[in-house]
Order: sequence, then C-alpha cells, then structure tokens
Amino acid sequence: MTLPSHDAWIHTSHTLLPTWKSLSLSHQSAIPISISRVNQVDAARLDVEMSAMLKEQLVKVFSLMKPGMLFQYEAELDAFLEFLIWRFSIWVDKPTPGIALMNLRYRDERAVEPRDKVRTGLEGPGLTVAQKIWYCVATVGGQYIWARLQSFSAFRRWGDTEQRPLARRLWILIQRIEGVYRAASFGNLLIFLCTGRYRNLIERALRARLVYGSPNMNRAVSFEYMNRQLVWNEFSEMLLLLLPLLNSSSVKNLLRPFSKDKSSSSSEDGSACPICLATPTIPYVALPCQHRYCYYCLRTRCAAAPSFRCSRCSEPVVAMQRHSGGPTE
Repeated sequence: MTLPSHDAWIHTSHTLLPTWKSLSLSHQSAIPISISRVNQVDAARLDVEMSAMLKEQLVKVFSLMKPGMLFQYEAELDAFLEFLIWRFSIWVDKPTPGIALMNLRYRDERAVEPRDKVRTGLEGPGLTVAQKIWYCVATVGGQYIWARLQSFSAFRRWGDTEQRPLARRLWILIQRIEGVYRAASFGNLLIFLCTGRYRNLIERALRARLVYGSPNMNRAVSFEYMNRQLVWNEFSEMLLLLLPLLNSSSVKNLLRPFSKDKSSSSSEDGSACPICLATPTIPYVALPCQHRYCYYCLRTRCAAAPSFRCSRCSEPVVAMQRHSGGPTE
C-alpha cells in the first residue's frame, strides 16, 4: 500500500474548499433580523377589528329580514368575510389590512436568499401558491368546520351522560383535541415571545414569516393614537355608568348659584317656569312652596320622580294646584 503524495493532499483540499464554503453559506444564508413582536400582535388585532367592522356593515344590510335569520348562518358569514379578506390580500401577494398598517408582509422562509445576495435581510419571495391555498384551508375552512362541529355537538348534547356511547366518545375526543390545540398554541406563544417568529401554529407549519415590507417605513398606527383611543373608551364607559346614577335636578340646584347672575335670578323670581324658563301657558303651582310651573313640566317631573323637589327652593313637592283652581295630587 502506497501513501499519497504531498501534492495530492493539496489538490484535494483545493477541490473540496468551494463545496465546504457553499455548505457553510447554506447554513448561514439569512441575515438575522428582529421583527417587532408588538407590530405582529397589533396586526392580528387590527385584522380582527376589520372583520368585525365588515360584519357589522353586512348585518345592517339584512336588518329588515326575518329576525334571527343571520344568527343561524353566523359561521357561514364569518367564513365568507375571512375568505374575501384572503382573496383580495394574500392570494394576490398583498398583505392583509392589519399587516399593511404595521408595515409587514409574509415571506417564505424555505426560500431565503443566500447571504451574499441580500442587503437588509428583508429580501425573500412571498408565499407560494400551495402555501396560500393551505393558509386559506386552515384559517377559513378549519375555523368554519370547527365552529360548526362545536355548535352541532352542543345542540345535540353529546356531552350528556344519557347519550349513546358513540356520541359521548366523540364529545370527549372534541374536548381533547381542543385541549391539545390550546396547549400547542400556548407553547407557540412562548416560543414567539422568545424568538419573534410565527404568531400562530398555521404560520409555523407553513413557514410563513412576517417581515418588514419596507426597511425605512414606520408603523402607520402610532402608540399615541392607540393610547388616546383607549383613554377615550374608558372615559365614555365611565360616563355611561355614572350618568344614570346622577339626579339631574339636584345637580342643577347645586350648580345654580355658580351659573347665574343677578339679572337672571331676578327674572327667574318672576313668572317664568324654572324648568323650561318660559312663561307658563297653563300655570300651576307646586305645593306647599307655591312656586309657579308649566303644567306639563311639573306633571312630567312629578310622574318621573315621586320625591321631586322644587327647582327653586328644593322643598319636596307633595301636590300641584292650578294657579286659580283646586289642588291636584
């Protein structure tokens, strides 16, 4: 057995060196980039809000139809709206409305460019036709079938102990599948928070990653706008909660000394109704304080609040009397 010459080792190393470099580049083909997790989550929430807005407008179109008709086909309506969004966004290589507002797009991670052909790390082809179809099947068809299956099983009461063994087993199987899916989604969420890739299981299975559409473009929805909307929503909910609890007449009496001058108070001491501030057409007086009101103003206030107090002196009104007639309870 003869040993190879020294030149043979050198020739073999020169032959294998290009192959080794190509293999190392294939393993390190993509530039590591960091996509904001907040942008990705906000894009999902904006897509949900967009679907809700479209659904609200579509429901208004059928508002004159038979009540409860759309409730029977709610799952079909949701699937139709999701299909429309997919058809005019992802199918034509465009981002969904929420993804577009966050300056994101889908990229096929299985076909990333080599490192020597990229500049920013955001390059790469979009989703293939197969990925788009599977995305539609999973998001539109999968959610529709699961919603219908759950409603059908609940309507048939498969979970009752009096049901047949087969129906009971199917109910247990549905519950286990749902539990496994929720656990897998929770695990994917933890991985997403660590790595910033693939918000849900569908994106992870299809290797469809969200990357920035333009490296020099900011998000279209700023945090200031979102914070302002959040504060306004909370403030409006607080007002809706507190306003029914306030007594309007007591608030007016409390603010009356600060909101009127002497001229208005002197005119108010005359013959004007303290509620509508006009001359009473059918004058009535409140008993026992004898202050004059319009009949309809005093009657409606006494009917709405049995413990109504006079708007001038805050004395309880026990009866009402025509200005020149007998008392009326």
